[in-house]
Amino acid sequence: MRGGKKTVLVINGPNLNLLGLREPHIYGHETLKDVENNSVKLGQQLDAEVDFFQTNWEGACVDRIQEARTDGTDGIVINPGGWTHTSVAIRDALLGVSIPFIELHVSNIHAREEWRHHSYFSDKAKAIIVGCGASGYEYAIDHVVKKFPERSERSEPGETKETTTVGTK
Repeated sequence: MRGGKKTVLVINGPNLNLLGLREPHIYGHETLKDVENNSVKLGQQLDAEVDFFQTNWEGACVDRIQEARTDGTDGIVINPGGWTHTSVAIRDALLGVSIPFIELHVSNIHAREEWRHHSYFSDKAKAIIVGCGASGYEYAIDHVVKKFPERSERSEPGETKETTTVGTK
């Protein structure tokens, strides 16, 4: 909570700065700036703060997650990109800060190459959104604002959770 408003941190991993340019037949034509603009507008409609962060550097991602522990972030939406299948460090950072998070993928990773099916995050995510294109960001932000508790009431690691999966084939 920041300034009396629920606060959502949206993290985008490697190559997502190329959204709209890289393989648009898979990821669509909306750019990351388009996603950010639409998400900020949605945040205003929901009376929430939406912060964006994109990096191609794993350590910078870990640092930003750790900063969220003390900056009033109530929930994280993370599109880890290629780190989905490789990053124990980012998984540990997310678990270490005890901020609930949604794992998001623009494409349906389960309908793609076999190696993309494994995620280091999905078993700990409060929800997983895959295959909804750029609209997935809006679905995730809406869910965080409406369903996640304020941080003062957050669940501690190890507590049971409700998991929701949204996606298309």
